[in-house]
This record gives sequence, C-alpha cells and structure tokens, in this order.
Amino acid sequence: GLLANNFRNAKLDLTTTNATVLYTCPTATTAVFKSLLASEDSGNADTLSVTLTSGTSVFSLFHVKAVGASATVEFLSVPLVLEEGEILKCTAATANRLHVVASLLEVS
Repeated sequence: GLLANNFRNAKLDLTTTNATVLYTCPTATTAVFKSLLASEDSGNADTLSVTLTSGTSVFSLFHVKAVGASATVEFLSVPLVLEEGEILKCTAATANRLHVVASLLEVS
C-alpha cells in the first residue's frame, strides 16, 4: 500500500534538569529527524545531553554538548532515524536556559 508521509516538529522548553521526552515514535511508524536545534535564551552558556531509548536500553547521542550564550546549535549533520516506540530525550545542565526544536518526517 501507500505510505503516509507527515512532516512534523517537536519542541521543548527545558525548565528542569530532568531527562525530558522530546519525541516518542508512534506505532507502525519510522521517524527521520532532519534537524535538531538547541537555542540558549538566557545569555548564559550551557550544555545539553540527548539520548535515544530503545526498549530498556539507553544510548547517548550527545553527551554534555556545549551551547553558547544566546547561541543556536544544530546537533545533526546527517539524518537520525527512530523506529517504532523509540524515545528521544533531552537533559539540560541548567533549568530555564535551553529550547530544543526538532524537524522530522514520519513515515507510516
């Protein structure tokens, strides 16, 4: 049959230092992330960690990656694929400094 293609974005304002879900890949869907932007909006440099959870396993994609004061960083240089049920999480070093926006294509 025909596959459905849906362009989406996922957004976070990281108001805590807890691991926060940015995106969970839906059932019977593959997600292709084209962009993962982090913006620092408080005028203070900070760091961001990004993980991929697959089942009970957690994989580090970016560990304590620097985001400069009042800067925006593109984390991806190539597409990132998530499969059904996989979860992308972000963790800020400091609360209330970082925004994260991902652009993705869902194929189902």
